[in-house]
Amino acid sequence: MHSICPLLRRASCKSQHLAVRLSVLRAFSVHLQNQVTEEAVNQPSSLGANARRKANLILKTPKGTRDFSPKQMALREKIFSSIISCFKRHGAVTIDTPVFELKDLLLDSHLEQSKLVYDLKDQGGELLSLRYDLTVPFARYLAMNKIMHFKRYHIAKVYRRDHPSVARGRYREFCQCDFDIAGQYDPMIPDAECLKVMHEILSALQCGEFLIRINDRRILKGIFTVCGVPDAKFEMACSTLDKLGKVSWEEVKTEMVQEKGLLPEVAESIGKYVQFSGGWGLIDQLCQDPKLSESQLAMEGLEDMKLLFEYLTLFGIINQISLDLSLARGMDYYSGVIYEAVLLHQSSSHCKEPIRVDSVAGGGRYDGLVASFNPKGQKVPCVGVSIGVERIFSVMEQNIEMSKEKIHTKETQVLVAAAQKNFLAGRMKLISELWDAGIKAEMFYKKNPKLLNQLQYCEETGIPLVAILGQQEMDDGVVKLRDVATRKEINVPKENLIEEIKRRLEK
Repeated sequence: MHSICPLLRRASCKSQHLAVRLSVLRAFSVHLQNQVTEEAVNQPSSLGANARRKANLILKTPKGTRDFSPKQMALREKIFSSIISCFKRHGAVTIDTPVFELKDLLLDSHLEQSKLVYDLKDQGGELLSLRYDLTVPFARYLAMNKIMHFKRYHIAKVYRRDHPSVARGRYREFCQCDFDIAGQYDPMIPDAECLKVMHEILSALQCGEFLIRINDRRILKGIFTVCGVPDAKFEMACSTLDKLGKVSWEEVKTEMVQEKGLLPEVAESIGKYVQFSGGWGLIDQLCQDPKLSESQLAMEGLEDMKLLFEYLTLFGIINQISLDLSLARGMDYYSGVIYEAVLLHQSSSHCKEPIRVDSVAGGGRYDGLVASFNPKGQKVPCVGVSIGVERIFSVMEQNIEMSKEKIHTKETQVLVAAAQKNFLAGRMKLISELWDAGIKAEMFYKKNPKLLNQLQYCEETGIPLVAILGQQEMDDGVVKLRDVATRKEINVPKENLIEEIKRRLEK
């Protein structure tokens, strides 16, 4: 009896455990069933929301930005190649800097332009902004690395929270091409070279007739001072004057008086000077002006302008140079010579909507910018030029459309083709040999493409040569080489094919 009781107790415990396990399993089963049912109910709602979001999605680039097609990129690469070639010809080396900078650094350098700077959210305890131009990052680079002499070029995108205007070639994201000379040198020699660089690039790109307008911030400061503009209002007055050409003098004068707080007689006096432009004769006239001669700063600027005109004459570009007293340049870091190039006669009866171009290049001297970043205030004089590649591109693209010139987007030199079926292996082996030899080659991604389609592709895309494989050619140990332009074909021994292709491409 005593031996039976423990067995009964153990059986009773097992029954209880089994009942608990079954109860848990039933509850879990019900929970899973409810969850599956809930997901089944909610899933259509989620899918419907995604479908609605996709239906409402607008596929477009943000305002002031754009995509570039292969044809557009082919033209842009041609422009960049010409610009870089000129920069290197003048001994410049290239650098790169981050697309964003510390916010305080940018705003200290862009007082008037601070409202156009894109700010970023606080990241890791740093307040950042997208770069507005390439000049401030360059000055920061010089100060940070304690560089006293440097000739560099930099091609990169910059960002401005501006009102975009496609008709004027103005965007919020665009590319700048900068060339700068940093260091203490004899007066006006680096300045003259920057103007020569600008002239060479605009001449090489053949985007139209152009004029380079020149002024000096010292001359402008002298004019404003003798006319009664307070020093505190000089930069504001410059930013207003910089609009002259885009708007009339009367509109500029009104803004100076009503928004900048200048007296009407002061604005009227400024107008007597800033509407002058010319060459050597204007320099002599200003040097003899009794009122302007009271400004030592203006006289210094005029003496340097004489020297600059002498150097530009030696460089052979003086005929496309004009001293223009209305030129102010909006950046407040400019300290001496300033300049910009404008295209002439851009309107055309053949174009429905002619592109209006304000300027296609600009620059100047900014001797104090590097010192503003240096804790010891160490000065590194700088002068530079920036090529307005976006505006040049807009004009050249329009000119190509008008002339109906065909742009080839491919640089492929040879198409490896087959005249018969079952030559995929032969084509793949041959194209690999061409690639290894540095020849730009393509082939169709089909096992058995039609020969006619392959030849038409070459004519449409501008590929100059076709290497054709066939059974007869394979038996004879040759490759048929076809000139796409003339449609003439010759059989070339396979071992001589690469040499023959390179010889033809060099012509």
